[in-house]
Amino acid sequence: MILRDWSATATPEGAGEYTRHFTAAVLPRLRALPGFHSAFLLTRTDAGLVHIRVLTVWECFDAVRALAGSDPTVAAVEPAARSVVLDYDRTVTHFEIADLPPVALDARP
Repeated sequence: MILRDWSATATPEGAGEYTRHFTAAVLPRLRALPGFHSAFLLTRTDAGLVHIRVLTVWECFDAVRALAGSDPTVAAVEPAARSVVLDYDRTVTHFEIADLPPVALDARP
């Protein structure tokens, strides 16, 4: 599995707009793509700015290409998203998710 990592910075108002855009426009489009597994929208406020991080999980790198096209390192940022953030990553980082044995959440050594 592949994790795709992208981030942006916004005002609190812009972060709210981005969250609405992500929920209404981005997620439905991602869910329609073969190989899409899940998405996480993370936010952290620091010094009056909101740091946004979007993590998407894909079955394989070919599935990522269905979203991103021929150069999957280029961020797929729609104009509606660009208009509500102050700055954003122009590229994304991909990670292979390690295949680890399941661990119980309440397991302690």
